[in-house]
Amino acid sequence: MPPRWSLDPDRLFSAEPSQRASARELYALVRDLPIVSPHGHVDPALLADPAARFGSPAELFVIPDHYVCRLLHSRGVPMADLGIPTRDGSPHEHDHRRVWQHFADHFHVFRGTPSGLWLADVLISVFGVTERLDRSNAQRVYDHLAERLERPAFSPRALYEQFKIRVLCTTDGAADSLEHHRRLRSEGRLDVRPTFRPDAVIHLETPGFRDNIERLGAAAGIDITSYTHYIRALEARRATFKALGATATDHGAVSPRAERLLDSEAEAIFIRALRGEADETDAARFSAHMLLEMARMSVDDGLVMQLHAGSLRNHHGTLLSRFGPDRGADIPVATEWTRNLRPLLEAFGDDPRFRLLLFTLDESTYGRELAPLAGYYPAVLLGPPWWFFDSPNGMVRFLDQVSETAGLYNTAGFTDDTRAFCSIPARHDVWRRVSCNWLAGLVMTGRLDVEEAVELAQECAVGLAERAYRLGGEDGS
Repeated sequence: MPPRWSLDPDRLFSAEPSQRASARELYALVRDLPIVSPHGHVDPALLADPAARFGSPAELFVIPDHYVCRLLHSRGVPMADLGIPTRDGSPHEHDHRRVWQHFADHFHVFRGTPSGLWLADVLISVFGVTERLDRSNAQRVYDHLAERLERPAFSPRALYEQFKIRVLCTTDGAADSLEHHRRLRSEGRLDVRPTFRPDAVIHLETPGFRDNIERLGAAAGIDITSYTHYIRALEARRATFKALGATATDHGAVSPRAERLLDSEAEAIFIRALRGEADETDAARFSAHMLLEMARMSVDDGLVMQLHAGSLRNHHGTLLSRFGPDRGADIPVATEWTRNLRPLLEAFGDDPRFRLLLFTLDESTYGRELAPLAGYYPAVLLGPPWWFFDSPNGMVRFLDQVSETAGLYNTAGFTDDTRAFCSIPARHDVWRRVSCNWLAGLVMTGRLDVEEAVELAQECAVGLAERAYRLGGEDGS
């Protein structure tokens, strides 16, 4: 009989005995702290409806998880076999047991990856799976999970409380009705907050841009026929988000370029976009201009501005046309920050009302550009390693490269940035283990004393994120 599947209690700690002992002590102090999740992509409908459930094991672990799907696809598993619905009506697998079998057949490909760590933690710690998933036990494990998912104790709301989540922020389109957030807010049981994501109404090349503008106008109660109306609608929607507890906005861009246009130029480009006549140059200039406008609005309303740059979305056009976006085919590109952000930071970087959190997929910029920017401009904080680098090695590289120039207090702690709700505690646990082990290394080399390391471990776990996003502490309620 194979040994019981379990997690190494010292995982991610140094093999050096003294550092490992120190890491254990630091981790013990933060392991059970509540989770502050200031940025992610959990569907608020899961938590707004008390009767909501996760669905089948395949719906929970495979179909919506682009981390899982992209790696399985890289090993030759067709996306259609993973149960992902198609846009064009072409066939895809509807039998979730068969989807799960494909996942189990290839579970070994996650060895040594952060997804492998998260999946093992969730299966073992949350759902009590005792045998390592493989092709031979796939259906037995599926039955075990399906039975658990029927229990009230495994509903999204029950797990929210079991996970000790203090606050969870979602990501919501500028024209979203926010009906689920209204329900959550009126009920007052769970602290779930929206985050304003305007990309679909800012980037002119977005498919359906004109329809998106119509929806924005309808949500704001403004007939958008001019650039002035457009700006008023965005400001109105930000106010609605803030009234429902939002403390942040979120902006995705290939480039962090900022450029101020004259009002007449912005108006002309916007009108061309409404007519379907805007070109690539128009789109690039308008996005750069709107980055400055979003910063200006953040100064006015106090919403923290997150900027995620450096991802070329939907690299595989065939995948996009058949399965839609967010299926794993987004690829990092080189990013330049120093010159691109200069107009924005010269305008707002010293303003005490402004806060800008920077995330990148170009690690080469950590020490060369991002840490020096955060180490000078009061408005700038560094978001944690993101997406492909939300991993044990990625976290260590980030901490090594930014801490000496920017200082840890100019970072924003940890964000799980996930759609996979059940992986939230696993992801935060990885960060807490890695950061405690990294701090223990500084203690061992005499760069920190134990008291400083204890304080920093708690800051890394909760405090930095709480203050960065104005979710509590000295900078917000």
